[in-house]
Amino acid sequence: MPLLQVRDFPEDLYKTLAEIAEQDNRSIAQETIVLLKKALNYKESRQARRKRILNEIYNNPIRNVETFPDPAALIREDRER
Repeated sequence: MPLLQVRDFPEDLYKTLAEIAEQDNRSIAQETIVLLKKALNYKESRQARRKRILNEIYNNPIRNVETFPDPAALIREDRER
């Protein structure tokens, strides 16, 4: 497995990383890997997720809209209880 060494790592950043790792019950190395994966895939995964959701919406249009109950009537009924 490859080894990564970072020189001159800022102490405050290291402390923050250690605190986050402890909160997530991970080692500092494990937390670093998780954070790097998220950072490197962040933009692509957001775009891919957005495209997938939009495709789902497009491919599953709402049917029988005319049979939906009137929202105002539902709210009125709830308030009268």
